[in-house]
Amino acid sequence: MKTLVVYPSKELLYVASTLGGEVVALVFNEGEAEAIKGKAHRVVVANVDARLPDAVAEAAAKVAQGVDVVLLPSTKNGKTVGGLLAQRIGAELIVDATSLRVEGGALKAERYVFGNKAVATVEVPLPAVATVPPGRFQGEPPAVQTSVEKLQLDTAPKTRIVSVEEKARGAVKLEEAEIIVSVGRGFKKKEDLQMAFELAKVLGGQVGCSRPIAADLKWLPEEHWVGLSGKKVKPKLYLAVGISGQPQHIAGILESRIIAAINNDPSAPIFQNADYGVVEDLYKIVPILINKISKLKGQ
Repeated sequence: MKTLVVYPSKELLYVASTLGGEVVALVFNEGEAEAIKGKAHRVVVANVDARLPDAVAEAAAKVAQGVDVVLLPSTKNGKTVGGLLAQRIGAELIVDATSLRVEGGALKAERYVFGNKAVATVEVPLPAVATVPPGRFQGEPPAVQTSVEKLQLDTAPKTRIVSVEEKARGAVKLEEAEIIVSVGRGFKKKEDLQMAFELAKVLGGQVGCSRPIAADLKWLPEEHWVGLSGKKVKPKLYLAVGISGQPQHIAGILESRIIAAINNDPSAPIFQNADYGVVEDLYKIVPILINKISKLKGQ
């Protein structure tokens, strides 16, 4: 049994170790190789730009010879490389696997379907490629002896990066947040989102948003976007403020321990998935919540 991990993280290396056998990691600079020494049996350093999916897929295809399973993160680049690699090595691709095991010459996995409302069990023959969403597996990869080697690719990549523009980013890690205050179209203007940030601050949480706020209105960066095409989160408390609760959004929050909603429309779909709901104008109740919670915390 041999597993290749592309764009390796501690979580992916742990998942690879649970499959048994040899773990090989593909990295793209010496610093990455040094960071995972002792967590993979072999580390291969490829001389390609990690931002170019076709170049990464070509490098991974060379390293994947004789490999049974290839694991990648469920990021935009990870999924793109996964598709390209699966095509190149003639393997099946499983996206967003929430559990993985090898049995009887096949990779068996579970993944959410139908907007996270059902779990599908998938079985594909080896070799296989799978992407894993962050935060699904908890554990430490076992300590092992590591050998490091270099991979030199002679062919030029089919694509190149012409320019890079910095995108506005905040210190947002919604996947790790225990409390999320999420905003939707119930907010009338961008400046009003400050109320949500103040509420998140007194609660000790972070701010998320529905698709229209990030994708259409662009009031917040994509890092705040929660939903099927955004971040899938599982906080202890998810507070949806002014969010109607369309299926695409609900798919990203179903694993929350508690879902609470504030909406002035009693028929809003969000209430069907909420543990607690308040039918009220957010402009009335959010300032009250900020005031009450601040007093309770002595802020």
